[in-house]
Amino acid sequence: MEAIIRLLLAITITAALAGCMGQPQVNGRQLYMQHCAGCHGLTGHGDGRMGHGLVTRPADLTRLSARNGGTYPRDFVLSKMDGYAAGAHNTSAMPEFGKLLRGRTVKMQNADGSETPVPEPLLAISQYLERLQSEV
Repeated sequence: MEAIIRLLLAITITAALAGCMGQPQVNGRQLYMQHCAGCHGLTGHGDGRMGHGLVTRPADLTRLSARNGGTYPRDFVLSKMDGYAAGAHNTSAMPEFGKLLRGRTVKMQNADGSETPVPEPLLAISQYLERLQSEV
């Protein structure tokens, strides 16, 4: 009987520790390379090999802040990736990634102090793109 209790205790502890491990952290660069680099290029300059044949050239994602008065347009970028602002593309070349990049929702801090729930993969790519702005 004591052996069974020890075995059950060991299983319970193992399960509890596994639950503490949490989900793997989302890697924005890795997601960008998987979903965006084909058209926007490895460095985000809009020179990906799949983008060469498109009627509308893929955007240079390293100049987002420069084209927005020096401020990274996070909400605009998120809505483009999600597909919410698809009409603004003026082309169907940019796919909607909202359904593809669903995942755990995280709270994103807004300028007014409020918070908006955003799929973690979309936010991770946006944060990666924001880092690219300083490398230009």
